[in-house]
Amino acid sequence: MSRRQGRKARGQAEVARKVNYKTLRNPFPPLPAFPDDRIDAIHDAALDVLGRLGIKVLLPEARALFENAGARVEGEMVYLPRTLVEDRVAMAPKSLLLKGGSADRDITLELGSLIFQPGAGCPHCTDLERGRRAGTIDDFNELIQLTHHFDALHMIPPLVEPQDVPMHLRHYAMMRGQLVNSDKIPFVFSRGTPQVRESFEMLKAFRGITDTEFASASYCYTIINTNSPRQLDIPMAQGIIDFARAGQVSIITPFTLMGAMAPVTVAGALTLSHAEAMAAITLGQIANPGAPMTYGTFTSNVDMKTGAPAFGTPEQVKASLGAGQLARKLGLPWRCAAGSAANINDAQAAHETQISGWGAFLAGASVIIHSAGWLEGGLTVSYEKLITDMDMVQTFAELCAATEADEDAIALTALAEIEPGGHFFGAAHMMERYQTAFYDPVGMDWSNIGTWEERGAEDANTRATAIWKGILRDFTPPPCHPDKIKALDAYITDRTAAGGAAPES
Repeated sequence: MSRRQGRKARGQAEVARKVNYKTLRNPFPPLPAFPDDRIDAIHDAALDVLGRLGIKVLLPEARALFENAGARVEGEMVYLPRTLVEDRVAMAPKSLLLKGGSADRDITLELGSLIFQPGAGCPHCTDLERGRRAGTIDDFNELIQLTHHFDALHMIPPLVEPQDVPMHLRHYAMMRGQLVNSDKIPFVFSRGTPQVRESFEMLKAFRGITDTEFASASYCYTIINTNSPRQLDIPMAQGIIDFARAGQVSIITPFTLMGAMAPVTVAGALTLSHAEAMAAITLGQIANPGAPMTYGTFTSNVDMKTGAPAFGTPEQVKASLGAGQLARKLGLPWRCAAGSAANINDAQAAHETQISGWGAFLAGASVIIHSAGWLEGGLTVSYEKLITDMDMVQTFAELCAATEADEDAIALTALAEIEPGGHFFGAAHMMERYQTAFYDPVGMDWSNIGTWEERGAEDANTRATAIWKGILRDFTPPPCHPDKIKALDAYITDRTAAGGAAPES
């Protein structure tokens, strides 16, 4: 019996606890990993890397933009003067408003804001009933519905790759899934200008956004990963340019694993990541000064026995804290990550996600991706883990809620009512607050009351399965006029018949 059922059995009226997790701000001061002078040294070293060692840029248009802005270009290598980088990075806005399908889904990316995303970018998904499998469009839609259900998840990421949809048509299916199943901020892959342009067209038409409105505000975002070390490939460079010119948000995220794509030391990895992030932001600001872009990092270490990514490690936490210091030096909103390399949703998985999640939270990240559901270092998203991880996410959200402020929160009346050596179970102060004082945000019911046999021998995964199945069973999409869906489907049908849009490589 759950706590909620227990209250009903005792005849108490149930009072819904009112929470607002749609808009969060982190009230805690961010923790540093390095003294200020070491952060200055990392920043200076990153600028030296860009000016002296350069960055390889594979897109000719991007190299031309860099060169026209004052960079030195030799073949595919681009050498960025310090003043060029500093001047252009300073043009990036410090606060970014992204508009959702309804006003209460709008979010602001800036230092101090707190945005959560579930695990993303996985080729596989898994659950206890259907097992581990290649992701499909049905899985993608179900995971969007689970993401939409939780207010503490604010943006839709590319949860799982729907591999049953060909690449030249996949952007249609993924955009449709996001628009029909949620009114949260959608994601658009940077897989070439045609796919980006068509994704923008679907978004504008479905949400009734005029070209003028779309040009003057941000309604979607992409993630840009550099090819560490010191390389920017064609799709990513093109994505930076496309999103900058359209006024839509690019989340710049170098993927620097210590000992593999980056130096083995935390400071060395941060130097490389910082250099690549600034180079990418510089390109966006050359393409369109003032374009909405965020700083980002995905820095952890690898298992040196296997070369596989590791998460929840001391090195990852230190890197997250240091990245936060570098982001604050630039004044930009920034993206960090939780994550787990565990193969199943077990104690290792919970430990790694929580430790890395705390690292990102205490680092003051504006966006924390992979906060729920991520397994195998990004190879798999788990339905059960998404549910169990939401206890962590919504604990962070609750820590961001307002402090108790009612007149008697200090409980002098309760302290006067109960005699020394007594208990507060029946105190009037407690009974007035009992139904809302303790919050089980996901419904996992972690209560230890009752024996193992009485509880039916259910473990956390079994309970999580029942919860995600219930969410999907009872899911109601956001209100939408049927004509909008009909028009979207007609657009997809027409574009599919015309051959779709092949991704650029």
